[in-house]
Amino acid sequence: MYENPGGTEITFKNKSLKRFARKKFNKIGEIAIQSEIGNNLTFTIYNSKLSRFFREKINEFKNIKLVERIKKDYIPKHIAIIMDGNRRYAKQAGLKATKGHQIGKDKIEETLDWCLELGIKNLTVYAFSTENFKRSPDEIRELMYLCRTELDKAKSDSRIHKNKIKINVIGQLESLPKDIQQSAKELIEKTEMYGDNILTIALAYGGREEIIQAIKHIAEDVKTEKLKIKDINEGSVSSYLYTNGLPDPDLILRTSGEERISNFLLWQVAYSEFYFSDVYWPAFGKKDFLHAIETYQQRKRRFGK
Repeated sequence: MYENPGGTEITFKNKSLKRFARKKFNKIGEIAIQSEIGNNLTFTIYNSKLSRFFREKINEFKNIKLVERIKKDYIPKHIAIIMDGNRRYAKQAGLKATKGHQIGKDKIEETLDWCLELGIKNLTVYAFSTENFKRSPDEIRELMYLCRTELDKAKSDSRIHKNKIKINVIGQLESLPKDIQQSAKELIEKTEMYGDNILTIALAYGGREEIIQAIKHIAEDVKTEKLKIKDINEGSVSSYLYTNGLPDPDLILRTSGEERISNFLLWQVAYSEFYFSDVYWPAFGKKDFLHAIETYQQRKRRFGK
């Protein structure tokens, strides 16, 4: 696609898109000029709405083809996302920080759809860290409101039940308001019979604290002779973590251009691949997500070998 003051030029080489374009422009030929040279079919469009429509359709078509290509290769079992950049996105767009968080919240639902489409069975999202409690009271209040409404909404979300999505909520939940603790408990119970797909929401989560809690429980079980010291190994330690039962993440994806782990899944990421995107989380699109998966597929995982 090429834009100039006289209009927007769109050139099609793919046969399917060429057929679609001809059919579409037959109805509105007065606002587009068509030319064909060799295998290239070019339209010059003098209508901004139509130009926008075609941009969207072309992107949809490219995404469909990319999905088809990705599904022929190895699909990661577990993706974990550090959703970063809500506030910077809002500032750049001239919005309040709370609006950035709201848009970022909606992006989780989109990402879940993308995972379902590709057959990615496990998605973990870093929704609220223990460090986030240091933010302003107003921002924390807004974040807690979003947590509360989304947990309640998920209980009756037909997509959750249709796709048999089990939902885990992990972290220091006791540090959250009582009503959010209750909502999380009810959501976990309401979906615990599922397991085809698993969505894990990290709330009031910190990787170091998770390991500390695991050590305390191990020490207690050794003291009461439920666990023998000789039986402590990687597998047994993993079973004491919040993520017990989940495979370790194949891919850690972080948005906003920051390249750090931020106290997220410290034990579990030992052999994970990392992908850092410059895009702020609210603006992170399907194309960005698919590119992350495709990049992952091009890597050779060595697991320390």
